[in-house]
Amino acid sequence: MVDWNKAIEQTYVVKFPQQHLATFGITEIDYFIVTEPVYTAFNPSKQQLESVLRTGKVKANQPHIITPNYALNISGFSKSAYEYMQSISYEYGPNSPAIMYQYSNDPGNLEILNGIPTEIAQRISKDLSDRNNHLSVVIVGVDEFWDVALLKFIYEYTAASISFNSQEIRSAGLLDPIEKYGNLPVAVVNQIEEMFKSVSVGGSVEILKKELDKWGVYQFYEDRFLGLFK
Repeated sequence: MVDWNKAIEQTYVVKFPQQHLATFGITEIDYFIVTEPVYTAFNPSKQQLESVLRTGKVKANQPHIITPNYALNISGFSKSAYEYMQSISYEYGPNSPAIMYQYSNDPGNLEILNGIPTEIAQRISKDLSDRNNHLSVVIVGVDEFWDVALLKFIYEYTAASISFNSQEIRSAGLLDPIEKYGNLPVAVVNQIEEMFKSVSVGGSVEILKKELDKWGVYQFYEDRFLGLFK
């Protein structure tokens, strides 16, 4: 059994998407992960003669602005992660903006193909390029850890896109702080405004209150919030 650290070393991208993650929309990437079947380790006669191809789609939701205050209210992280966010809050301010990316995986088919992974990956890559499929990725990985290969790609794709996304968001003025709301970024203030509008036409007051608490800005909206009950 290969451990996942070793699997990372043996994973590489043959074809990388030719477009950044969308800043103001959803991005869907077709993935093709080619691996050597795990059973070849137990049957050397089949080694290098067959490959496993897994296909699917990775969907990246529109990047969202978060703050250290908000991150401290997201469950599921370790104590160390929360301590890190607290240090960021102390250093840069509780409402200093950052970008959060959310992904989902929609697995497709699994096929056993004749040929070695590198050759199959190159062939798929050429076919995708010929069809001008710019939002696709072809990866050679390790069978037991194919999803680790996918996560490695997601990390690298995010890292390659974040500067572009940040620039577009900043250029749109969405990271500008609004002093009257404790320097909350414009994007978040706009989001809260939409939630108040939703409540005015029957939306959930409880969800609005929870969101204000998550951002740590209830005190700035308290009078307006209580006015909803008059």
